[in-house]
Amino acid sequence: MGLLVSKEKANQEMANSLELELHARTKKQSFFQYFRRNYALYLFLAPAIILTIIFKYVPMYGAVIAFKDFSPMKGILGSEWVGFEHFKDFLTSPNFADIFMNTLKLSVYGLILGFPVPIILALSLNQVRRAAIKKNIQLILYAPNFISVVVITGMLFIFFSPTGPVNSLLSSFLSGPVPFMTDPDYFRSIYILSGIWQAAGWSSIIYVAALANVDPQLHDAATIDGASLWQRIRHIDLPTLKPIMAVLFILGAGGIMAIGFEKAYLMQTSMNIPTSEIIPTYVYKVGLQAGDYAYSTAVGLFNSVINVILLVFVNFVVKKLNEGEGLY
Repeated sequence: MGLLVSKEKANQEMANSLELELHARTKKQSFFQYFRRNYALYLFLAPAIILTIIFKYVPMYGAVIAFKDFSPMKGILGSEWVGFEHFKDFLTSPNFADIFMNTLKLSVYGLILGFPVPIILALSLNQVRRAAIKKNIQLILYAPNFISVVVITGMLFIFFSPTGPVNSLLSSFLSGPVPFMTDPDYFRSIYILSGIWQAAGWSSIIYVAALANVDPQLHDAATIDGASLWQRIRHIDLPTLKPIMAVLFILGAGGIMAIGFEKAYLMQTSMNIPTSEIIPTYVYKVGLQAGDYAYSTAVGLFNSVINVILLVFVNFVVKKLNEGEGLY
């Protein structure tokens, strides 16, 4: 009896293994068949993959100098391994808290204040029925995005200088000019508001495109039923934008520490450094100007790790609040 049971068990195991092998072979064949049918799509994708590998993944090897006492004469392989020494130096440095908080405040305030603006612009543009007027408004809103950061910063210094138009308007109300560009208290406000002005119109494009797919009959039916403009926006337009808003918010929150270097550095003066010194400008000064490549790489790597943690955390929270819909 025991022999029969063991025989049946062996036969069952053999059948299962054959079934798994057949399934794997079929799956493999189906993949190759799919690849043969759609090889042109993979050819189109190949340049992007190759460029990403060359310019994104290959340079990651250089991040190893963050863990070494890097010397250009010895090279990456010849430099001495120091582990997390550079990270400890940065975390225990006297200006770590100020630099970290400056970076965090600029990014968080920019996200909170700037995220709703493109949505509001898109909802407003969606209510403009005359195509010619809508195109002209869009042109005006999109134009600032194509202005160079250097030009934008130059405009800010001209407008907010002691003899600029802003101080000229305020001269009748104040006893003297306001040092907008040198006072640390004004740096964040000017940086964030100018960034919103420059990018809000361009960022609204994706929301405008999503609203263009809304069936006009839904709005017509809601109007006939007596729905107000706000009710139509709330129950028709906003649910359409909800998935896009979730993805863009995750990406924005995940890039909180990846604040732009150029504008902050160009707006920086010797007097507003208490609020304008952020991690990217600090990395530039320590790495390229002072030549401490290993330490600056460690600071940049620390910044990237914080970004990844924030991205994963925000995606988890949004998925919980958004019925499982997130970035991944």
